[in-house]
Amino acid sequence: MTVVEPRLTLERRLLRDHPIVIACDEVGRGALAGPVAVGAAVMTPAGARRRIPAGLRDSKLVPEPKRADVAARAAAWVSASAVGWASSVEIDEIGIMRALGLATIRALADLRAHGVIPEDAIVLLDGNYDYITPAGAVGLTVKPVIKADRDCASAAAASVIAKVARDTLMTGLHDELPAYNWASNKGYASPDHREAIRTYGISRHHRASWSIVDTPTLF
Repeated sequence: MTVVEPRLTLERRLLRDHPIVIACDEVGRGALAGPVAVGAAVMTPAGARRRIPAGLRDSKLVPEPKRADVAARAAAWVSASAVGWASSVEIDEIGIMRALGLATIRALADLRAHGVIPEDAIVLLDGNYDYITPAGAVGLTVKPVIKADRDCASAAAASVIAKVARDTLMTGLHDELPAYNWASNKGYASPDHREAIRTYGISRHHRASWSIVDTPTLF
């Protein structure tokens, strides 16, 4: 299989009309347990002239042993980055799509606290649907792009930064509840995870509103 290397072609085009690009990508949408995370990475005209870090890809294409290193170099490469979260309780209360929007708004708020003005940016969102605006965001320009995490280097950076953050959190939760083997499956619907749910039931970190036991594997 040919691996597509992300580029900055779209970002450079968008930066002709906007002072900054904020690329966003989610991690954990299909998991049965744990929060959803949204990474946000800021690209400026100066940053778009810098060399893309070696090995930067959509997080799903980066081998797990290399992800932390790639994420660290991605975070150093972009002008700023943040990760926003929505908990399993919030997912149960408001649904996964609104939770994704809420997590994105929190990531953008973190960027704002570090001097980034999201309203000045165009928000490059991986996927085909703007889930940010319906969650209550005001004054943002959002551009959904299918496969942005594969094709756009800033979105790949957001993806791998969020992936490493969420995997680290799930590994920590594994120490609290090792029966579910979250250090390995990260809360997704692996066979061992579903078997543990059948044996022990769900924990406070599971998405209780989901039909968990019979959910197909969603890696």
